[in-house]
Amino acid sequence: MKVEIDGLTKKYGNNTVLDIPSLTLNDGELIGLVGNNGAGKTTMMRLVLDIIQATAGRVLIDSKNVAEDPFWKSITGSFLDSTFLIDFYTPEEFFGFVAEVYGISDMELKSRLEEYETLMNGEILGTGKLIHDFSNGNRQKIGIIAAMIVAPKILILDEPFNYLDPSSQIVVAKLIRRMNLESGTTVIVSSHNLASINDICDRILLLDKGKLIMDRPHEPGTVDSELESYFLDAAR
Repeated sequence: MKVEIDGLTKKYGNNTVLDIPSLTLNDGELIGLVGNNGAGKTTMMRLVLDIIQATAGRVLIDSKNVAEDPFWKSITGSFLDSTFLIDFYTPEEFFGFVAEVYGISDMELKSRLEEYETLMNGEILGTGKLIHDFSNGNRQKIGIIAAMIVAPKILILDEPFNYLDPSSQIVVAKLIRRMNLESGTTVIVSSHNLASINDICDRILLLDKGKLIMDRPHEPGTVDSELESYFLDAAR
């Protein structure tokens, strides 16, 4: 599913936090969105998901304005932060809620959750705990799994490797890449973890102070030396 950005800006008062004149994210791409804090990554994702209103411009999915036609909601999975969770539910209740919203049967839900057993590592289902009682890492896993079990045509994840131990980071990266390759899902993933971005993404976008300053194809599993130099220079 193709995502297009047309003259998109977001301002808070006189402060412009995002300004992207034109950008097309092609069907089936796995896009890494990178930049330092305050670069506009999360703002861009929230605008794509119509969570916040643009100051100017629009986002199109399948040539339809996301702010005017809600069709895209049934084909999109997303997890940006813990506000996407329902803290007073157990994981089973939360996954059941998500499945009901997306029209997934109980039998199909059970089958899909089995695909994420390695990530859950026996620590999420069957514990009897409410989501707010889990560690940040396991809350992160619950949100990622909920976004992926809907088998989306578009998957949007903001900092999915946060709070995860190294083994879980590897598992999540593999799950994202597998969904992209096997289902043709268009994926937008932001991260400060350049190693994971380099490992899985076939296109990298670099934002700086709300502007897109780099947009380049990438060979998964290789290191983008220019990208690394940008962050090294910024740290000096």
